[in-house]
Amino acid sequence: MKLEKSKLIGNKTIQISGSKSISNRLLILESLFKNIQIGNLSNSQDTQLLKKALSENTEIVDIHHAGTAMRFLTSYYSIKEGKTTILTGSKRMKERPIKNLVTALQNLGVEIEYMENEGFPPLKIKGRKITKTTVDVPANISSQFITSLLLIAGKLENGLEINLIGEVTSRSYIEMTLSILTKFGIKNSFVGNKVKVEHFNENNNSSPVNYEVESDWSSASYFYSFAALARETIHLKSFYKESTQGDSAIAKIYENFFGIKTTFTEGEHQLTLQPIENFQFPEKIVLDMNDCPDIAQTLCVTAASLKIPFEISGLGTLRVKETDRLLALYNELKKLGTETEITDLMIKSVSFNDPEDNISIKTYQDHRMAMSFAPFCLMKELNIEDEDVVEKSYPMFWEDLDEILTIK
Repeated sequence: MKLEKSKLIGNKTIQISGSKSISNRLLILESLFKNIQIGNLSNSQDTQLLKKALSENTEIVDIHHAGTAMRFLTSYYSIKEGKTTILTGSKRMKERPIKNLVTALQNLGVEIEYMENEGFPPLKIKGRKITKTTVDVPANISSQFITSLLLIAGKLENGLEINLIGEVTSRSYIEMTLSILTKFGIKNSFVGNKVKVEHFNENNNSSPVNYEVESDWSSASYFYSFAALARETIHLKSFYKESTQGDSAIAKIYENFFGIKTTFTEGEHQLTLQPIENFQFPEKIVLDMNDCPDIAQTLCVTAASLKIPFEISGLGTLRVKETDRLLALYNELKKLGTETEITDLMIKSVSFNDPEDNISIKTYQDHRMAMSFAPFCLMKELNIEDEDVVEKSYPMFWEDLDEILTIK
């Protein structure tokens, strides 16, 4: 997709669909407990794939690129007593590690077999009743492994206690999961490195619980980038001030480093992104994004566009996402004129030069690469390759950009 050099039209309002992270958690709980009514469900491809998998009673389940669905369904099918499920996905999905989750489930007594390569999908899962009550899980790989176990824990007759080994990555996502469980009456605790979920007696909780899904903060991050580069106001709908989403950290990050103040209109659940007048940009951005790694790409592109030096750490999980996001950033930021250094955990800028002519951004089958680089069109014309990847999390992204951009 060719993006002409553009200008942002100020004071436009965008309605982003429900959070993919929350929606996918709710779909698993809805399937397990039946007492949930969901509103404003995400329209993302990942959520639709998960919904389809849960509605079909098939032996082979193909979730394509949907990493969240792969992890959540691994635990979900593990407690389907007497049912054998083959859980598979795309070529890239077969390269994304899942061993820590599988090992945890095997230690709980589930029979799971790797069908191709050790530690990776596809998986053959033979569901059974889990009676063990404790399990150890490395905490520094993916919070979705932990959430996957937490979502089924209330269904286990003895509940579950998870001992988190090592430094906890993306703690906010675990806390979001526990907050959702609490809303449905599933008792839990998170003390130190121990997470405990009690058995949930559905007979004592027959009345349905309505849950209106908040819009997606990671999707909001791209509009923070547009506001920061254009110095124009943008309004976003269906967001809550007291959000459980870890990516809501974007509000404070962009206020501190890019001078974009967030204000909330309570009754309308609307937030306004407003540039601070005469804001002085920092000499350097140094930030640990361990709790919100999914918005790191957005921040790096914003900083690169403004030529603000940056050093972003806490990014160990980005190596095993839809693509190796650190390597992808290293490659594509060069086209914007930004040289970087990367390790397994961080990325930092080294120098800023003139951007290339005829910029074409590779997306590596990664939705966030497409959307995080799009705001650079305010600086220079560019092409986004394989633009349809946005369907994974934000299918209406390009249509929404048409509402706020005009050709300069």
